[in-house]
Amino acid sequence: MSGGRPARWTRRHLDLLAESGVTTAPVIDPAAVPRILPDHDLWDLWPVQEEDGSTSVTGGYELWMALSAPALGHPEKRHDQARIRLLGKNGGQWKDLGDAFADGASPGSREWSGSAVRRSDGTVSVFYTAAGRRGEARPTYQQSVIETQPVLIADDRGRILLRQDAGHREVLRSDGRMYLPADEADGAPGRIRAFRDPGWFRDPADGRDYLLVAASTAWKDGFTGAIALAESRGDAWSLLPPLLVAEGVNHELERPHVIVHDSWYYLFFCAQRHTFHPAGRAPTGLYGFAAPSLTGPYEPLNGSGLVLQNPSVEPDQAYAWLVLPDRHVVSFANYRSHQGMDLRYAGAAQARAGFGGTIAPMLRLTLDGMSASVVPAATDSRNGS
Repeated sequence: MSGGRPARWTRRHLDLLAESGVTTAPVIDPAAVPRILPDHDLWDLWPVQEEDGSTSVTGGYELWMALSAPALGHPEKRHDQARIRLLGKNGGQWKDLGDAFADGASPGSREWSGSAVRRSDGTVSVFYTAAGRRGEARPTYQQSVIETQPVLIADDRGRILLRQDAGHREVLRSDGRMYLPADEADGAPGRIRAFRDPGWFRDPADGRDYLLVAASTAWKDGFTGAIALAESRGDAWSLLPPLLVAEGVNHELERPHVIVHDSWYYLFFCAQRHTFHPAGRAPTGLYGFAAPSLTGPYEPLNGSGLVLQNPSVEPDQAYAWLVLPDRHVVSFANYRSHQGMDLRYAGAAQARAGFGGTIAPMLRLTLDGMSASVVPAATDSRNGS
């Protein structure tokens, strides 16, 4: 497949944005988000998919992955200790299945978001982001896409795990031409170039595997967010031109992914209010575009691209939304509002007290051509974690 001209997300689109009940998530009741792991934060959830896109089930449990870190100190520091955790889900109950990989298996100093697909040979292809480099003295922000393919084990004692002996290999990094290198030694989440969050997708039109990657392209004297596409070619992956460039609107288009519904390709990604230009120009939310094929041409859903935003009274209540093929939406509970304060910059104790660090209640989307709306949680029978 050859890449076409990328879609542009522009300020003209954001001028059409208005807060509406059909694109606003309900306020999360803290009682509805019990911590799955009392001693660990969880965020950035994704399912282990079957090759048809459905969620894989083993031993009576749906298989999921999430990022995890010890629930200590300031929540923003969790990114410097992130590990991928394997989880099982049975109805509304979650089961901790432990770290997905052995200590030191990743070529990075920590493991950031990705995706996973179960293969017919009993293995699971896990695509994830290696951040930094193994053994570095302090965390850096180099990013590349890693693949590992461990065997999935489910035994008669109820254990579910991934074998720890699979190799981890780099399959993609930014090329420095279409995509700026994500190789900064210093920085912080929200202020660094991107080449991360690989999202696996099999295109029903050609049966081929693709990866969508949060990337960065040049913009004036800085950088802007983009969604890269890579095509599987045997054991290798080939970078294609971007599907979407944010034209100075936002410098991070995180967790890109695609689902197909009613012959439309829906491209979704997350964006935070403080990474818009200027900061606060649009809300933290799930944004999306739609097209008749994987490579476009894409146009913004609801005119502006906004699909789902946090309510204005709780602007940071959830993040890292992921739309499943059945249009259910998962995310994690982020910061509860505290008198309008941005808790990312609060002291450790105050930020910790307001941080969810667990799985948020599930939502559902209605998709109709170029329009999208949120099904209220109370009317969705699968809602809850």
